[in-house]
Amino acid sequence: MRPVYAALDLGTNNCRLLIARPTQSGFRVIDAFSRIVRLGEGVFSSERLSESAMERTLAALRVCGGKIQRRGVTAVRAVATEACRHARNCTPFLEAVEDETGIAIEIISSQEEGRLAIAGCAALLDPRIPHALVFDIGGGSTELMWLALRPGGRPRLVDQISIRCGVIGLSERYGGDVIAPEAYRAMVEEVAAQIEPFAERNSIRTHLERGGVQMLGTSGTVTTLAGVHLGLARYDRRAVDGSFLRVDHARDIIRRLVALDFEGRSRHACIGLERADLVVAGCAVLEAICDCCPVERLRIADRGLREGILVDLIGSTQG
Repeated sequence: MRPVYAALDLGTNNCRLLIARPTQSGFRVIDAFSRIVRLGEGVFSSERLSESAMERTLAALRVCGGKIQRRGVTAVRAVATEACRHARNCTPFLEAVEDETGIAIEIISSQEEGRLAIAGCAALLDPRIPHALVFDIGGGSTELMWLALRPGGRPRLVDQISIRCGVIGLSERYGGDVIAPEAYRAMVEEVAAQIEPFAERNSIRTHLERGGVQMLGTSGTVTTLAGVHLGLARYDRRAVDGSFLRVDHARDIIRRLVALDFEGRSRHACIGLERADLVVAGCAVLEAICDCCPVERLRIADRGLREGILVDLIGSTQG
């Protein structure tokens, strides 16, 4: 029997599944699923998953369970991140998920989350540039990884930080409709205050002055901004994944988005109703990262944790 692998990422905002078969060069995706479930809605104030959020998430996981069964998956890894790390009632919820769908979900640490994200997007890093800042703006937290690279070798993780500034938590505190300029600036400054010690202890600005730093972002925020920058009539992963976005262009887009209300942002084809209340918070996190680590451009990855899981699964079963 040919092996079939499944990787499931239950995040604070999204539930995502990839099913793939191994190939000589990696893997080929044969099925996928993604749905915004907002599992972390309200969790950072209540420390509990709400009934409505659990119902939405369970409905999505039923779809995932059906796909895993129909595709004859031989190995699966399903992980949960910040919302489940934070919620006091997460264990009974995950037990109910396993009982109903057959999917056993493990809550991983922020360090493991970062490691998997790097494994999933490492192919987009340029080994000729000696340092890389990789970040993932999530629903409940933001992960930043500082890497050392050399030609012919794997990226080496030098330092890592996880800050509890994700798009859901920030949007709940600062709002998701009309955001006043002073509120937006306060959001950027709050995030930057948590990132700055990380940038200082790794001398990121010094390395930048020497031209030895690349930046890679993997999140809905950066893929959305790239889609808007490219003027896509509808989101196209093939156009976005691996593309480059100049930071000054990103800031121009951000200024336009912040000036809009929820309805105005929702009319953008690459944003829509489901992201219109979250995208400004994501923009604030990105601006804070760029303020602390002022690169000229960033590379966009529409890949990450799920792909990293698949790389691990295939490597562990094929020796």
